[in-house]
Amino acid sequence: MANVTNELLLDILKQIQTDTSQLKADMRDIKVRMTATEEGIAGVNRRLDRVDDRLERLEHRVGPVEGCPRP
Repeated sequence: MANVTNELLLDILKQIQTDTSQLKADMRDIKVRMTATEEGIAGVNRRLDRVDDRLERLEHRVGPVEGCPRP
């Protein structure tokens, strides 16, 4: 079995610490991007809700139209 020295263990621990720091930074980036994506989807949903409201008002004004299926 290879002789494991304190210096070798210290080097390995430093590499693990470096890798962990990089993972933390990547995770922060992913969280920021995910938040931006969620906010974008929420904005699209708000716009769709407004379109739906406008469509309902138009349907109410026009009344039923022959040949158009009702949901």
